[in-house]
Amino acid sequence: MSNFPIPTRDQVSESSQAQFDNLQKGLGFVPNLYATIAHSEHGLAKYLAFQGAKTSLSNKEKEAVNLVVSQANGCRYCLSAHTVLGGMNGFGAEEILNLRAGHSTDTKLNALVRLALAVTETKGHVAPQILDDFYAAGYTKGNLVDVILQVSDKIAMNYLHNLTEVPIDFPVAAELTAA
Repeated sequence: MSNFPIPTRDQVSESSQAQFDNLQKGLGFVPNLYATIAHSEHGLAKYLAFQGAKTSLSNKEKEAVNLVVSQANGCRYCLSAHTVLGGMNGFGAEEILNLRAGHSTDTKLNALVRLALAVTETKGHVAPQILDDFYAAGYTKGNLVDVILQVSDKIAMNYLHNLTEVPIDFPVAAELTAA
């Protein structure tokens, strides 16, 4: 769908206006995809509460999941946003590309990324070895639940962008090239 309108602050509900203000304060702007969520009267507050909920995953681990899931779902907006956020959380450019491709040189992070990719691609019907590797890397059942929740967060945003095609307001992430 092209030409999906991005609402301005004065075009959204009071609840969403407050969220716009918070995003403006925290980020310096309201990302187009977040503004798009505000087409739903309560959508932005609901999404931001879900996204900001406590988790057992570190910010780096969340960004690794966000990158691999966004790559799997072909979401250029989220790849672009999370390339920036991944860098802010300590990943170098090469590691970001590796994460998007579904692997990491870090053994624990590799198990996490492989699981997140498998969950996304198989809709949760993951091969037992991938799950065994995840646990062997030191993750717990609680971490598994948090990975599923992180994957679901990113799938929602990936699908929203893939359907609306709102303009990307981050530096556009490079395409992955075949290794």
